Amino acid sequence: MTAKPAAAAARATVYGYPRQGRNRELKKAVEGYWKGRVTADALRETAAELRRTTWRQLADAGIHEVPTGDFSYYDHVLDTSVMVGAIPARHREAAEADALDGYFAMARGTQDVAPLEMTKWFDTNYHYLVPELGPDTVFSADSAKQVAEFGEARALGHTPRPVLVGPVTYLLLAKAAPGVAADFDPLTLLDRLLPVYAEVIADLRAAGAEWVQLDEPALVQDRTPAELNAAARAYRGLGSLTDRPKLLVASYFGRLGEALPVLAKAPVDGLALDFTETGAGNLDDLAAAGGLPGKRLVAGVVNGRNIWINDLEKSLATLGTLLGLADRVDVSASCSLLHVPLDAAAERDLDPQVLRWLAFARQKTAELVTLAKGLSSGTDAIAGELAANRADLASRAGTALTRDPAVRARTAAVTDADGRRSQTYAERTVAQRAHLGLPPLPTTTIGSFPQTTELRTARADLRAGRIDEAGYEERIKDEIREVLTFQEKAGIDVLVHGEPERNDMVQYFAEQLTGYLATQHGWVQSYGTRYVRPPVLAGDISRPEPMTVRWTAYAQSLTERPVKGMLTGPVTMLAWSFVRDDQPLGETARQVALALRDEVNDLEANGTSVIQVDEPALRETLPLRAADQAAYLEWATESFRLATSGVRPETQIHTHMCYAEFGDIVQAIDDLDADVISLEAARSHMQVARELAAHGYPREAGPGVYDIHSPRVPSAREAASLLRKGLEAIPAARLWVNPDCGLKTRGWPETRASLENLVAAAREIRAELPADPA
Repeated sequence: MTAKPAAAAARATVYGYPRQGRNRELKKAVEGYWKGRVTADALRETAAELRRTTWRQLADAGIHEVPTGDFSYYDHVLDTSVMVGAIPARHREAAEADALDGYFAMARGTQDVAPLEMTKWFDTNYHYLVPELGPDTVFSADSAKQVAEFGEARALGHTPRPVLVGPVTYLLLAKAAPGVAADFDPLTLLDRLLPVYAEVIADLRAAGAEWVQLDEPALVQDRTPAELNAAARAYRGLGSLTDRPKLLVASYFGRLGEALPVLAKAPVDGLALDFTETGAGNLDDLAAAGGLPGKRLVAGVVNGRNIWINDLEKSLATLGTLLGLADRVDVSASCSLLHVPLDAAAERDLDPQVLRWLAFARQKTAELVTLAKGLSSGTDAIAGELAANRADLASRAGTALTRDPAVRARTAAVTDADGRRSQTYAERTVAQRAHLGLPPLPTTTIGSFPQTTELRTARADLRAGRIDEAGYEERIKDEIREVLTFQEKAGIDVLVHGEPERNDMVQYFAEQLTGYLATQHGWVQSYGTRYVRPPVLAGDISRPEPMTVRWTAYAQSLTERPVKGMLTGPVTMLAWSFVRDDQPLGETARQVALALRDEVNDLEANGTSVIQVDEPALRETLPLRAADQAAYLEWATESFRLATSGVRPETQIHTHMCYAEFGDIVQAIDDLDADVISLEAARSHMQVARELAAHGYPREAGPGVYDIHSPRVPSAREAASLLRKGLEAIPAARLWVNPDCGLKTRGWPETRASLENLVAAAREIRAELPADPA
């Protein structure tokens, strides 16, 4: 049957696009600038060329409106802080002296000035820089970046649509600045901020912008009546501006819920909504609200966060239903394509059959154009594309890759007892302290040590055949010996082997588990210049053989001090992969947990007494709506316990989490039943320690005293000051001393100095403790 064409021809668009370039040119240019090897002008030209390439590719593919302003040297929320003049006082001098250096000082800090806090962008693995605001904040408009990038695209013959973080989301993402009362609500600054947005929008209109997009993803979360009233006030004000461009308010990552009628009634010209599985309910809610008569609807029907091909016929059916709910329906992905790799065609090593199932940013763009054509001209116009899509979907559904009967039988046999330690924490801690013999305030690191140029060269030499496996392994052994020697000399109590053999904390394990596929070029931005290659979780998971035992046992053979075994937990293995969408996440997590359980047990059997199973993504993956969170936390915590509960009482289980808001999952952290947890705390000034104390968290904890995402070296005095704040919340008998996160991205000079200062701080405060710190 041929679909009825829309009254106005549907067009395809995107909210945003990957920034890095085909070969991560942006990363190389920015890091070169930091090291003084690339000039500011050369960095700007690289950025401009990347933007030109992106717009040209989008236009050539058939995208009508190209986004501008979504490009960033580091982070789009930081760009927004610059746009509205919300530059912290400690960074103003640097920003006034040199705008680019001041920008990077806010992102990374300097030796003298701390950076902005960093945390996760909603439930993604992208990190944003948290705005710091207070009652004395004075906003001022700086539209230079937005106007310049709009002008670049327009001069090249494109139809640009500037993209801004919306004012309500910006304030809801912000925190009270240092020295401001913790209960300060940044949303109280809305009336002060709106004139600044109005000025930026007016500048874009003067530059020729027909549409401006304002992103409000915070409105898909549970919001109070006061917050919804603020959104109504914001868009009543912006929508009432005279001689303004048309305003498109975009939401993504979920169901808009109570905010949908608020925005539908606002005097704006269009809404963008998520109509994929994450936005289930938006279609019914839109119909209940009476649709968008007289307005434009941008329908996010292609998943912008996963890499599986779209079901084109299903999406067309959704789009057909939406035609009666708005004057104009355009087609888009569910969110910015920032969260997926650039181009699946670059993956030459994957099975061609598997490639048929994958859609990265460029393939998703093609899907959008096909859907827009089908919506405008009828299904006959895309009959070939629909037939190929049906065949590809059937190929994936019928493959043997997705099902392993042995794995499914094992998961079905799991009992409640499999997820419980044999003794309570109170009993275990006595056995662990006797077995490990650690001092008060024991020091450790999170796992990884710097990945040096020599290590990367050795890895490249192995791939190229310039050295053999034996030569490579000798290089790894040398690195482990060096890392252990440093830690012993520095006085660290619980050591790590430094993970020189690992490329990434998820990819390393994925490459050794069945059911996972690895890409060669599937880079996705995590923060700043940090890019990861999320593996593709395509089928049932099992562990054919031990993954970490050999290197951990080798490290332990070199020292009398305990060496931690280091694993990545089941939730993080899912969250930082492109996960399969053909079964419940909880079922996949259980499969991963059982594979990790085998590894944990093998580590213990080979003499490892301290085993860390990292779960930094536990909070990140928390559903955005409270109604969905309990079910998630139940399977997430169960999967961790299933992975870790098969060990003896004297074996100490650690976990680690970083760069997220932990206050609303403290009970879940407790439910993990780990013996020790280490958490990011340096940038947030020990906030998490206070949250653990308020909950009555009974176990040991190491809130970080060294911010590893900044190149600055914290002094022993600074680390001691943070430790004292930690001791106000956590008794010395249960407090550990550690960095915020792994040290892989840092250089050796700053790592040595920072860890030596960390140990000195621990010793200083240890000397102040009573004989029995309990």
